[in-house]
Amino acid sequence: MSRIKATFASLELAGRRALIPFITAGDPNPDQTLPLMRALVAGGADIIELGVPFSDPMADGPTIQRASERALLHGVSLRNVLAMVAAFRQENAKTPVVLMGYANPVEAYGLDGFARDAETAGVDGVLIVDYPPEECAEYAHTLKDAGLDPIFLLAPTSSARRFEQVASLGSGYIYYVSLTGVTGAGHLDLEDVASRIPQIRAKVGMPVGVGFGIRDAASAVRIASVADAVVIGSRIIEEIESSPEGEAPARVQTFLSSIRAAMDATTVVNAPQ
Repeated sequence: MSRIKATFASLELAGRRALIPFITAGDPNPDQTLPLMRALVAGGADIIELGVPFSDPMADGPTIQRASERALLHGVSLRNVLAMVAAFRQENAKTPVVLMGYANPVEAYGLDGFARDAETAGVDGVLIVDYPPEECAEYAHTLKDAGLDPIFLLAPTSSARRFEQVASLGSGYIYYVSLTGVTGAGHLDLEDVASRIPQIRAKVGMPVGVGFGIRDAASAVRIASVADAVVIGSRIIEEIESSPEGEAPARVQTFLSSIRAAMDATTVVNAPQ
């Protein structure tokens, strides 16, 4: 059983929801990535999404764009990101790590070599924003052959055909984009999300995590009442970029702990089937 699948199974037995924070590898500098990953775990992260810096992050809002820019100024590459995951694995064999990014770095690396090296480093899943499922069967099969979960996006505009493709090719969990826009947007429609999650879960047959627009404990708790996981990214990046030098891990841990505590204090009313 993969680390991701085992994590969701354990949480379901406990009546809890997954908390999945996102940070960009190399932001604010490469030396801070490992301390930040430790802080995320200490703050209650069940799975870590680690962003691969890219020069044209088209699905990301200005906050995560700035994080990529800071990392790229330090020369952080996909190979460097894999080395960071390998270092994290030396001290943490339990917490799943999902790489999130764009196709260009993977294409430049080479798909077969990337899958092999990602598995060796201890990566558990990969979410490539601009790999639509109808065009990447080879990519998905290559990852699965290496023991990695190919994770796909669904959105309010996704068609029935897209649901079928994602159910066929994806594994691990589904990342449901809760709004039409970029990361960091604030117009989260919680009632709309609540109405959509049951049908998504039924159609794809795997856990559903919700991201985009979740910025505080109140919105995280409401999402956790209907979804299997809560994904928080831009709000964490804001903590990082506003922190005095050396203080980002502690501030991130404090923020994430408040989200975890609020989620755990709320009774789960809609357990996955």
